[in-house]
Parts: sequence; C-alpha cells; structure tokens
Amino acid sequence: MSSFTSTPPIMQSPPMSALQLSDVSKTYGSGRSRVTALDNVTLALVRGSFTAIMGSSGSGKSTFLHCAAGLDQPTRGSVWLGDTEISALNHKARTVFRRDHVGFVFQAYNLMAALTVEQNVTLPLLLAGRATDRGRLEHVLDAVGLADKRDHRPAEISGGQQQRVAIARALITEPHAVFADEPTGALDSHTGYKILDLLRRTATDLGQTVVMVTHDPLAAAHADQVLFLEGGRLVGRMDSPTAAAVAEHTTHLRGW
Repeated sequence: MSSFTSTPPIMQSPPMSALQLSDVSKTYGSGRSRVTALDNVTLALVRGSFTAIMGSSGSGKSTFLHCAAGLDQPTRGSVWLGDTEISALNHKARTVFRRDHVGFVFQAYNLMAALTVEQNVTLPLLLAGRATDRGRLEHVLDAVGLADKRDHRPAEISGGQQQRVAIARALITEPHAVFADEPTGALDSHTGYKILDLLRRTATDLGQTVVMVTHDPLAAAHADQVLFLEGGRLVGRMDSPTAAAVAEHTTHLRGW
C-alpha cells in the first residue's frame, strides 16, 4: 500500500548511503536573471534501492540528476556517492570518478554503431584502461538477456534490446549508482515495461542503487519510493507507490 509523506528521507552518514545530498542548491545567472534550479535539497538513498524522481517541467529534475551524478557541481551543499564527496572534486577528478563509479542510462541509447553489443558494454572499461572481468561480463549480459546477442551490432537489434545494452554498459563497472533519465521515453509501452522490470530487478537481484527521472506514473510504480520535486525543492515522498496513487498526487502539484 502506498504511503505519502512530506518528510524528506532520513539522513545517514555518507559511507552508510549509496547517495547523499546535504543542503544542495544550484543557481544559474546573477541579479535579476538569477534562477534557483535546486533549493536546499537534502536526502539519502540506501544501497540497493530503486528511487523515482518526479516533478513538473522546470521543477529541477534534470538539475538534480546532473548534480547527484557528478555531471554538474552544486552552488552550495555536498553530494556523496559511496564514501566520496564528489561535490568537492574538481572537474577533471569528477570526470574520472564518473567514468569509474557512475552508470548512466538515457533515453537516447548513445551506442557506438560500429561496435558489437559486447564491445559497447565493455567500452567504459576500455576507456578506463581496465581489463574486462569475463565473469562479470557474462553475469551482466545474462542479467539483461543479451548473452545470445553479444556479437550483434546496434542496427541488428531492437530498440528495447539497445536500451538493454545501455543498461548493461551502466552496470559493467559495478558503479555506486545507476542514473536513468526517462529510460523508456523512446520505447513502446510493452518494451518499456520490460525495461522497467529490468531496472527493478537490477536493484532487487543485483543490489544496485537505481535513481530514475520520469514523468510517467506507471514507470514510477516500479520504484521503491517516489520523490517529488517542485520549484527546486523536495516537496514529498511516496513509499511503495502505485500508478494510481502517483497520478492522483501529481494532479495536485503546480504545472502538471
């Protein structure tokens, strides 16, 4: 049964959490043109959890994702991934950290057309100068149902299978967290459901922390909890969400 609360997730010390944001704000511009995209956001997500982030257009979802994943640096506050304060790293150090410890799954699959499925999946390891653990590779390919497609190129597989390649690529480095930005937006509903089920099992079966930005109540219902953003602030949390409960709540948020 779903339960909604306006109380933010309980804070934990950095090493206890997979992801922790403490009083994070992000502003753009200055003077009259100043825009606050995130406003004192504080939260902690435990390892192996699946969290959906929802909010209206301009609510701060993309900025949250960029700051939480180390793609951008907050104006104020701290961001921890595992036991590393990524907000304290310079641009080059954050780039290296993301490559080695952060997984990304975006609506656009961003696969290399000339590479095989296996080569696309192991590309982050190649870029990091790391040897491929064949056992890990087999485990990941099997988990996403692509063991028999390893030698295919992206043009030879379906859109849903390409998204599975993107998920496998995000998992291969055993990251602290996997961030998914509207991962089913380019897929039909049936294929999208399979991808969401895969992300759900990624958290449940593989113990991977998943953070997904979505506008879809049906997608959010696959998560353990939904966090609602509005005006750059966390305005509530729903545990054990259902599509109906999420849809009902979002109708009360400004701009939906």
